[in-house]
Amino acid sequence: MQPYVLVLYYSKYGSTKEMAHLIANGVESTGMAVKIRTVPNLATVVTEAAASIPAEGDIYCTLEDLQYCSGLALGSPTRFGNMASEMKYFWDQTTSLWLNGALHNKPACVFTASGSMHGGQESTLLTMLPPLFHHGMMVMGLTNAQAALSNTKTGGTPYGASHVSGPRHDQQLSQDEKVLCTEQGRRLATVVQKLQTT
Repeated sequence: MQPYVLVLYYSKYGSTKEMAHLIANGVESTGMAVKIRTVPNLATVVTEAAASIPAEGDIYCTLEDLQYCSGLALGSPTRFGNMASEMKYFWDQTTSLWLNGALHNKPACVFTASGSMHGGQESTLLTMLPPLFHHGMMVMGLTNAQAALSNTKTGGTPYGASHVSGPRHDQQLSQDEKVLCTEQGRRLATVVQKLQTT
């Protein structure tokens, strides 16, 4: 099987999805293969089984997509300083992968979007890390070698790429935010490639 980076995200208004695709561009810029996957919406009451493939957009992630990836970029919008329940629910279903150590020693990074500058981006990125640590993954962030990290007046943190979408979620990604997303994907893929050759 060809090694690939999995870009797994949940997006409500589209910002996190756009970031996921920019990160995927960064991965592909290194020559590495990439799979972009999402997770389904949750309902408080189950009235019918959801389709296994969405009517439009990126397809849903399977445990096999996660199991066989060589690296992972994980993204979620900020929900009161935490990852979205949809993404948390997905990770709650990964016990079988934890039991067999399927993700041990694979590099991973995280990214997020929030409606306001102080909407809990950094705490959200931190809440996304415990499942990765429990799965034995190697977590990486961004470095200030990329000038956009120090210069940004919008999103962007050492913990991972981020975006401020505005209270109506209508603010486009800034140039710095786009650069940081692409750089995060490139950096992740570069580490994956180095690990593949050792």
